[in-house]
Amino acid sequence: MPAAHRERAAGAAADGAAALTPAELGLLTSAYFLAFAVAQLPVGLALDRYGPRRVQFAMLLLAAFGTLAFAGGSTFGQMLAARTLMGLGLAGCFMAAVKAVSTWIAPTRLPSVQGYLIAAGGLGAASATLPVRLFLQFADWRWLFVCLALACAAVGLLILLLAPTPPAVASKRFDMRVLADVYRNPAFRETAGLVLIPHTIFFGVQGLWIGRWLTEVGRFPEQSVAWLLYLGMAAVIFGAISVGMVTEWAARRGIDAITVAAAGVALFVAVQIGIVLGWRPGMAQLSVLFTLVGTITGIEYTIVAQAMPPALTGRASTCLNLLIFTGAFLVQAGFGQVLGLWQPDAANHYPAAAYQAAFGVLVLLQLPGLAWFAWRRRRALPRNTVESAF
Repeated sequence: MPAAHRERAAGAAADGAAALTPAELGLLTSAYFLAFAVAQLPVGLALDRYGPRRVQFAMLLLAAFGTLAFAGGSTFGQMLAARTLMGLGLAGCFMAAVKAVSTWIAPTRLPSVQGYLIAAGGLGAASATLPVRLFLQFADWRWLFVCLALACAAVGLLILLLAPTPPAVASKRFDMRVLADVYRNPAFRETAGLVLIPHTIFFGVQGLWIGRWLTEVGRFPEQSVAWLLYLGMAAVIFGAISVGMVTEWAARRGIDAITVAAAGVALFVAVQIGIVLGWRPGMAQLSVLFTLVGTITGIEYTIVAQAMPPALTGRASTCLNLLIFTGAFLVQAGFGQVLGLWQPDAANHYPAAAYQAAFGVLVLLQLPGLAWFAWRRRRALPRNTVESAF
């Protein structure tokens, strides 16, 4: 996925281009998420009205322009503006794909197909680790972004020329009642209540802070960090495909997708508790497990797409994305603010206690959603038992 690729590469470039505080670095990289979030509702409307082919072509051209601007940026303000343009241009990538597969794929096959889609995104994210390090041995990081801009434009052109036009469906006129219908949908609310915060944490942390945690707390050399990040992104591919297969397997046995999501979120929180406890012998494993288990959060899109009528799938998915990327912006920027409460050492590294505190806050944010889900399910059990008796 182009978005995942640029997320890590832009963070690395900005970090190397200027001496930034954690708060500034968090703001610069999270500007992508904020722009992404702001664009979600207009993108959803456009996808439902014009289809993914035309929308994605136009937005990838905007992304190419923003990427070129980032390559030419020399000040924090210029790079921040370019990063925002990149976020706006890439805001439709995943949602256009979700709209496309929900249009042409049978609902029963959506979990595995969307798993393949997320796995394809993992390939893009993996290419932003070791391959980028290798590229930077032969060229400046600015040339990397020039190449990415050209790739954006080329992919947009291929989509315009090769992607089919979706079948016509009755389009709902935009008003606030349509959005209210999306947010009031029981499946949407239950899914968001359980998975939304873990999803924002997965996006906000794996794109920036996991690598710095390995460097500053684990004292891993740069090459080892690049290798572990590469393994983590490779784990996204395996995890996404596995989530789709497990969800379909569970459905055949009467286990709904939200229950699968709850089990995955509990495991994801357990990994973060390992980080909070400072389990140093397992730091490398925890960094990979964070991305492997975190892929369960992508199940949100499947549940929402299955619950919505075709005319609303674009808006429903982008409403969800609006919440996810707004949250990811807050997580990524807020994580840097928490680190900034501690004094760095002479090498500008923050202590283990700072990272433990930041991850501890994230764990506390996720526990209410798990507790709420367990309470609702426990309440539903007696009612289902009584109904089955009659």
